[in-house]
Amino acid sequence: MRTPFSCDSDLGKGFGSRFEILPALDQFTRDQVFTIRHEVYCEDLGFEPLREDRHETDEYDRHSVHCLLRTADDSHTLVGCTRLVLARPEDPAHPFPFESVCRANLDQHTIDSRALPRHKIAEVSRLAVRQMYRRRRGEKHTEMTLRNRDFGSSATPRFPFIPVGLYLGTMALAEESGIEKVFVITEPRLAAHLSRLGFSIVQVGPPIEHRGTRVPSMMDVEQSKEGLRSLIRPMWELIRGGVRAGYAGKRAAMVAT
Repeated sequence: MRTPFSCDSDLGKGFGSRFEILPALDQFTRDQVFTIRHEVYCEDLGFEPLREDRHETDEYDRHSVHCLLRTADDSHTLVGCTRLVLARPEDPAHPFPFESVCRANLDQHTIDSRALPRHKIAEVSRLAVRQMYRRRRGEKHTEMTLRNRDFGSSATPRFPFIPVGLYLGTMALAEESGIEKVFVITEPRLAAHLSRLGFSIVQVGPPIEHRGTRVPSMMDVEQSKEGLRSLIRPMWELIRGGVRAGYAGKRAAMVAT
């Protein structure tokens, strides 16, 4: 995929001037994540029922790690979030969401998730972006994805900072959590664009119907880090640094108490 950005474009500065990503490591930031999810999944898209507390949560959240995307200015306006579902500590064999949805359709010749060390695999899910940041006019009630036009043209270049930033944030969470393989069920075009940006992501089953057409895919964390295009590497380093700083701060606070 050819984008209008040259390898000299500093997408790290471009992202950092607009947004910041942090791991949601305390109850306050996790509540912000759950509020975004309710706004998107319950109120906008109708995928989940409305909740009185306006927090969208499920059984997987207690063994998940989350990242929060917000604006970089002083307002810190909430933009979006995603989570990384880890194996259930007391029952590692418990199915991940993707295994419950499409285990019968997974290509066992490509990957058998049940044969992998459960503490080394995880799943990206609940990626949510607030309506005001999701789409242009006429597209606000559709999910966030990636399309060719999101990369602009030579005359009007642009870059889809939000979805790419959230996936880079998830990769940083995986690195901090010691995860080697990450599974995701996503819209086909999004997986294809991530691959072209250097993510090591392969389809592991045929398309399924799950809130629209979705494909199950697997991302190799180490290969993705090594294979990222030079175009987005500054953005990765910035996001990775922010996630690392968040975890370091939490560890320091635990030592102090």
